[in-house]
Parts: sequence; C-alpha cells; structure tokens
Amino acid sequence: MIAIPKYQDTTPGRKNITYQVDRGKAHPLGATVDRNGVNFSLFSEHATAVELLLFDKCDALEPFQIIKLDPKIHKTFLFWHVYIKGLKAGMHYAYRVDGPNDINSGHRFDREKVLIDPYAKGNTKNLWRRGDACVPGDNLATSMRSAIIDTSDYDWEGDRPLNRPMNETIIYEMHVGGLTSSSTSKVKHPGTFAAVIEKIPYLQKLGVTAVELLPIFEFDNTEVLREVDGQPLKNYWGYSTMSYFAPHPSYCVNPEEGKHVREFRDMVKALHKAGIEVILDVVFNHTDEGNHQGPTFSFKGIDNNIYYYLVSGNKQYYYDYTGCGNTFNCNHPIGEKFIIDCLRYWVEEMHVDGFRFDEGSVLTRGEDGRPMEHPPVIWAIELNDILADSKVIAEAWDAAGLYQIGHFPGYRWAEWNGRYRDDVRRFVKGDAGVINNLASRITGSADLYQYRGHLPINSVNFIDAHDGFTLNDLVSYNDKHNEANGEGNRDGINDNLSWNCGAEGETNDQWINDLRERQIKNFATILMLSQGVPMMVMGDEVRRTQKGNNNSYCQDNKISWFDWNQVEQNQDFFRFWQLIINFRKQHSAIHRPRYFTGITNQRGLSDISWHGCQLNSPGWDDPTARALAFTLGGRDREVDIHVMMNMYWEKLNFEIPPVKGRKWYRVIDTSLASPRDISEPGQEIIITSNNYLVADRSIAVLISS
Repeated sequence: MIAIPKYQDTTPGRKNITYQVDRGKAHPLGATVDRNGVNFSLFSEHATAVELLLFDKCDALEPFQIIKLDPKIHKTFLFWHVYIKGLKAGMHYAYRVDGPNDINSGHRFDREKVLIDPYAKGNTKNLWRRGDACVPGDNLATSMRSAIIDTSDYDWEGDRPLNRPMNETIIYEMHVGGLTSSSTSKVKHPGTFAAVIEKIPYLQKLGVTAVELLPIFEFDNTEVLREVDGQPLKNYWGYSTMSYFAPHPSYCVNPEEGKHVREFRDMVKALHKAGIEVILDVVFNHTDEGNHQGPTFSFKGIDNNIYYYLVSGNKQYYYDYTGCGNTFNCNHPIGEKFIIDCLRYWVEEMHVDGFRFDEGSVLTRGEDGRPMEHPPVIWAIELNDILADSKVIAEAWDAAGLYQIGHFPGYRWAEWNGRYRDDVRRFVKGDAGVINNLASRITGSADLYQYRGHLPINSVNFIDAHDGFTLNDLVSYNDKHNEANGEGNRDGINDNLSWNCGAEGETNDQWINDLRERQIKNFATILMLSQGVPMMVMGDEVRRTQKGNNNSYCQDNKISWFDWNQVEQNQDFFRFWQLIINFRKQHSAIHRPRYFTGITNQRGLSDISWHGCQLNSPGWDDPTARALAFTLGGRDREVDIHVMMNMYWEKLNFEIPPVKGRKWYRVIDTSLASPRDISEPGQEIIITSNNYLVADRSIAVLISS
C-alpha cells in the first residue's frame, strides 16, 4: 500500500488548510475539476522532476503550496500526474520541470523557470515580464499563472454547433479586438468577446453566415516590438500562440476571475442564436517561444526535444519553416495528440463550428521536416468522428516555400484559394488575357480540385484578407505604405496586384472616386457570384481603410480598428453588400455543392454557358480580352442568371441570350449610382432589348422570370 502524503498550507495570513494528495491519473491532460478536487496531468518524456505550484490569486507572488511529484507514485510511463482533494476552481497553478540541460542535444530544462500548463483553460499575465523568461534563472515573481477552470459549470441552453452546409456559407473574417476597440463602437466593454455580442445585429443585417476570428488563443500582446513616433507597437493579430486551450485574456472582461471560458461561450451561444457560425483561425505551425533566444514559458521547458523540429546535428537551433522562429512538431505522436485534443476541446466544450489553419502546409511535414504523402495529423483531423462536421480550412502554404493549393492532403479540407485572389485581382484591374483563368475561378476552380475528386466547396474564395490591403486600399494604392510599422517599409508583400485608379491614396478627384466605388462593387459582385465559399473581410462593406498599410500586424490602433462612423458615411456600400449577399443566398445556381455538368433546362439554357460580347463566343484565344459573360441555367422554376463583365476602358454592347417563355430583368449594374446599382428583390428592371450596353469597368447581372 502506498502512503499518501499530506501538505500543509502555511502561507502567512491564511487559514491553515491541509490538502490530501492522491496519485491522480494520466488522462486527461491538464487540470480537470470534479466535485472532490482537481486532477493534474502533464506529459514529459525527458523530465527527471516535476513540481506543481498552487496560488490562491493570479497575482500572488508566492505559491501557497508546492507539491513535488514522486515519480514512483505520480508518474505513469511519460505522464506526471497528481490529484488534490478539496481544491476548487478559481485558484491558479504553474509547474517547474527539471531535467537535462544540454542544448546541443535539444534539452532546455531549467528547474527555476515557472511554466504554464499547455492544456490550461485560461491564464493570466498580471505579473508577466517576457524578458525574464528569455534568460536563465528564477522568474517566479514575473511568470504567468494558469487558472483552474471548471468547464462543466455552464448552461448552454441547448446550443450546439450549427453544421451549416459549406456551400451555403458566407465567411466574414474579423478581429475580435479590432471590431469594437474604437470609441466609435459605443459598446460597454470595447475589444472583448462581450462587445462582439453587441454587434451581432449588425452582422445579421449584413447577412454573413459565419465569422472567422483571427487568433483568439492566448498570445502575448504585452511585448513592445518597437516604438514609432513615441507609440509602442505590439502583437495585434495574435499569430504567436502562448496557450492553445485558453481564450486570450485581453478579450475577456474578467480574466483574473477565471472567466475566460464563460465569456467566450457567451459569445458563441449568442452568435449561434443569430444563425452565425464561429470559425477559429488557429496557429499550430509554431508557438510564441520563438527561436533559441526566445522565452521559455511552456513547451521548451517541459520537453523541447519532443515539441519542436530541431536542427539535426546541432539541436540548440530550430528549423523555421514558419518564418516565426520555430516549428511545432505536428506529426510526432505527442504533437498530433495535442492538436487533436485541442480541436476536440473547442468543438465539444466551446461549440466552435470550424477552424482555419494558419500556414497549414506545416502540418503536412513529417518529423524530418519533409512533406508527407499521408501526414498523420491531417488525416486524424479529416477522419475524427468528433470533428467530422467541423469546417476545416487550410492556408495551403508555408514560409519555407511549400505551396499546396489544389493538392493539400485529404478530401474535405477547404483551402484559402490564393489563385482565386490573384486571378480576380488581375481581371478587375484590367489585365488582358486572363479570362480563361477567371472562368475557372468563378466556376469553383475545377482545374485545381475536380481531378482529385474534390468539390467547389474545397475552394474558399477571397479578394483580400487580414494580411494585405483592405478592399478599399486595393483600388486606392499602387504601392504599400507601411512606414508606421517602423521597418522602413520593407515588410509586407510588394506585388499586390492593385491599381489606384489614377491617384495614390485619398483624392478629391470625383472621377477617380467614382471609378474606385465601381471597382469595389465589381469585386463584391464577382466574389458573391462565384462557386465555392466566399470570404470577405471586416469593414470591406463600409470601405474600411488602413491608409495603404498592407501588414498591420503590429497596429493595435485606428489603422486596424473598425471605424463605426463609416457605417453611416457609407450606407450605400453597406446596402450593396447586403443585397449581393442576399442575392447569393436566394439562388442555388450560385452556390452549387457540385461542379457544372452541362445539363440543359427546359428553357434551352445549359447549367453554364460562356459568351463574350457575342453569344457563345467567349474569346478564349484572344490575348487582349478584358470582357466575359456567362449564363447560369436554373432548374425547374428557378431563375436563370446572366452576367456580363466588362473591364475594358470603353463601353461594350453585349448580346443577351433568348430564354423561352421568360423575360430578363436587371438586378445589378455596378456603373450606376445607389440605389440603382442593385435592386431590392421584386424591384428588378425589365430589359426589353436583345442587347445590353455595359459601361466601362463594370458588371451587369440579369435574371429571368
């Protein structure tokens, strides 16, 4: 029989409490609360000693209890565990882990470093000082604390993930903080999950079906990267994760009280009640511990040799396939388990609807760093029963040059279609000879996906994203203007495929401003009429600008924030987006789950047919072509849709196909001023001619009835 030790709480000023400690169990990992106490479990293959530190408050300088785990009692294979009777949620904890300190062999154990739990459901940084974690020695007084959180204590009121079909999804990429940080948002708690709830009516009115949130896992927004004009620049986007099970505390109203999980759940539940799904942008390709000079606050100190790709022959250095200092060992069994456990947690416990994987191609690399034909973690995500209905979207490239658009492993994985972005940008700015590529993008990029047995829903179509110009800036700047980032304008991509329409930045020239408005509506129209899954960016619907900054990763200020005054100032643009989104929803021919087949309807129209200015003459071989038209033949009683796109600098006259027993009505003409640019349902304008004169650099859309 094993003797069970007891530990005495002797903190000055506290009432002495004796906690009885049991052996605990290896699974699940993390801190698990039940009615009698808390079980703690931590993986470390190479550790020789583990200490659990207990704190009564998030900012307690000293632990009220230190529990040294006896490997004869508290270790099973490679898992260190302990059960503490009577311990409650609301307290805080951390670890100290000892082991070999041989950096050439990949071991970075430091028994004095205080570490957060990789499976912690919440952390606080009240005392955190990053610099102290970058050098050897005791950092107890300036370390983070993990919160003990009871995830069972919540009333979901019957809520579950919505499971909306992918082909019916319209994604709104947004930053939780940036949506409401501006004083113009007039919310109670700016920049928080709670503030997002206040803006749900706006999202409903716009009509999007899902929000894709830039990283909400905990990241370090305290580190000052540099100062520009006296203003400190910090990590704004959040693409350097510190803790994967923990909502970012700065997005919480009361993180010190361990309310991380509750506040995130409140937001998810409210969005679901409004019919809006929640997709998380997740960063498993690297962590915030960085390279050999970076801080030690979790994985490095727990088992560096397991969790990261280390340079063979000199393991003090990290392979950097991510451009961020290190690369997470995704396809090691422990790395794979960690990722799957994390995703399942966010689906089962937090009711998240899907994930977008930053630099997803890293997840296809094996333990030697080379791309794998059947990467275990990718297929585990693909085939896991709990994740089966979750949306999974890959950024199918990485910083080391691996580019997998059209051939990312798996079947149900959707991809951010960079080819779509580039081809549509080229066409709208007036490049010649790109109509063949444009036709492929509009029809779901069959040239990229169909041959592999994939579907249009494997393509996430986008014109812009958080990384790059906003849609307004795409038509207002030829060049990036990132001077505010303090890197000499060297950061950010140089080739944006943008066109400023004749003036760089803001201008009083009305002709240029009118053209820019038309170009934005052209982009919106093509995006919402394309097969696949459309994604738009926060604020594009009201012409949000970053003044030409195409890399606002460090701009937690007005450059990146949503200016709610623009909603009033640009109502006409909001109306256009609102109606084009509704148009997409109303017509299934635009969001087919499968590719076109060439079937002809009873009105003599194929499910898709291509034209130029003349019917059935698209001009595929014309190297100067800047115009294209297509017709979608609806089934049975559905409307037919005819689209005429002219990116030439002069008007062009397009023939309109005859349709048996019906007439054509104009829904959209992007050359017209609001409200004539797009019609409300039932108010479309009848077209009596067999031709339609499409203005320069504009798009017209007709429906049959």
